[in-house]
Amino acid sequence: MNALALLQLPTVINGGFQRVPLPRSTFPTPVPFFESNGTRPSLIRCQSTSMEKPKTSKRNLLDNASNLLTNFLSGGRLGDMPTAEGAVSDLFGRPLFFSLYDWFLEHGSVYKLAFGPKAFVVVSDPVVARHILRENAFSYDKGVLAEILEPIMGKGLIPADLDTWKQRRKVITPGFHSLFLEAMVKVFTDCSERSILKFEKLLEIQNSETKEIELDLEAEFSSLSLDIIGLGVFNYDFGSVTKESPVIKAVYGTLFEAEHRSTFYIPYWNLPFARWIVPRQRKFHNDLKIINDCLDGLIKNAKETRQEADVEKLQQRDYSSLKDISLLRFLVDMRGVDVDDHQLRDDLMTMLIAGHETTAAVLTWSVFLLAQNPSKMRKAQLEVDSILGEKKITLECLKKLEYIRLIVVEALRLYPQPPLLIRRALKADKLPGGYMGCDDGYAIPAGADIFISVFNLHRSPYFWDRPNEFEPERFLAPKPSEGIAGWAGYDPSRSPGAMYPNEITSDFAFIPFGGGPRKCVGDQFALLESTIALALLLQKFDVLLRGSPDEVELVTGATIHTKNGLWCKLKIRT
Repeated sequence: MNALALLQLPTVINGGFQRVPLPRSTFPTPVPFFESNGTRPSLIRCQSTSMEKPKTSKRNLLDNASNLLTNFLSGGRLGDMPTAEGAVSDLFGRPLFFSLYDWFLEHGSVYKLAFGPKAFVVVSDPVVARHILRENAFSYDKGVLAEILEPIMGKGLIPADLDTWKQRRKVITPGFHSLFLEAMVKVFTDCSERSILKFEKLLEIQNSETKEIELDLEAEFSSLSLDIIGLGVFNYDFGSVTKESPVIKAVYGTLFEAEHRSTFYIPYWNLPFARWIVPRQRKFHNDLKIINDCLDGLIKNAKETRQEADVEKLQQRDYSSLKDISLLRFLVDMRGVDVDDHQLRDDLMTMLIAGHETTAAVLTWSVFLLAQNPSKMRKAQLEVDSILGEKKITLECLKKLEYIRLIVVEALRLYPQPPLLIRRALKADKLPGGYMGCDDGYAIPAGADIFISVFNLHRSPYFWDRPNEFEPERFLAPKPSEGIAGWAGYDPSRSPGAMYPNEITSDFAFIPFGGGPRKCVGDQFALLESTIALALLLQKFDVLLRGSPDEVELVTGATIHTKNGLWCKLKIRT
């Protein structure tokens, strides 16, 4: 791995493995993010459109040497782009994406981050993001992100090179068709009800009088999402809500290693003999073998029972009569696609890791936000009561659960998973200047590494009103562009039939699943399972935080999650 990869490791997925106490959900201005030693770093300023500069942190000798090295080695390669001189010390303390926000307000929508011996381009503008992700998508790849994930995901969709990605995307995308998603509603419901039943049994055992229990809902959501991914993607019931097994332990071990590699500063796992000498690497490879053996068995079984058909016929199957309705079944049965087992395993591993973490995080932050807004929780519960009653959830029910769906996407706006998208220019390009940027744009050379800050886009005071407040209703009404050149504003009618706001309705100001050709193929799968799980939880329980919101500490790894869990009190609704 090259020097650039070494520098990016702490920030590739999300700005580094940092822990900070969370402020309240509304992020009033200004909000301190306290460090573990009680000191107060620079503040998040988000409420107004003011370009007030954040306080500049004091540079030490190492910081000054780092920035001199940047200017000498690579600073000139990015021309006259506004420059934020990042301190090496900013790698420690709070997550880097908070600093990226401060520098965004100070330097604008496109700026150069001079960090150590390399410079990076930070993008916080929907017009520029649209250029990179959709209009000129094949001029960029995933750079160092692919380097980190390849040992785990192989040539799955996320880390795959462009040629492999094009081939696999054509095969996998048809699998997420409407009838499959409709059939998945039953899987999502059954798994969610399994969790609800567990909570009810715990209530009976622990505290039958007050009808109240305390649970780490983040851990419960993690188990739930793992069960859903297992059944929906490769027809395997982990049963992790109620039990443990070597496969479940191996999955979590692999997830932790993926997060570790995304945040550790030195890729020691690439050193000769590390996989045999370093205990955690020995464990990782053992975990990987357990999972791969499990996947190999499932792939073998699917191939032995193959029912080959054309894509159109596969998409018209009667899924209600099928015992195996998994995505693996679809991929194996597709006529003309004789993919080898290794590639199938890479595809499944990618969906297992990417799909599991995202859904658990979305549900965690949805509950965190609702628990601080009882009136919004009550509104959501009334909607669930009126739509569901005693009925089973169907796709038609989900279409009517408008407010629940908006809560899910508002949680994704405030806590995007991940908060940064990574790209590397394959050839020289010229980026648009962005809002209040250079009219002539900015030339970038081949090899330039880019951080598209989803966090900045979603909380930009230029594209969202009250950007740091929890307002699910914001997605109901159009927001005009107000003269911002190149941006079409937010308009829910721009994507007819869409159940959830997306990059089209927001013109790339809201990109929780990316956008363009390399947008996440499982976006609707993740959104639907989150909606169902949240609806069924609120149907049965009132949810309160066990302590103050300030006690919930934020940890950034592969996703934004908590340090010690989201401990909540569940009370049976009366």
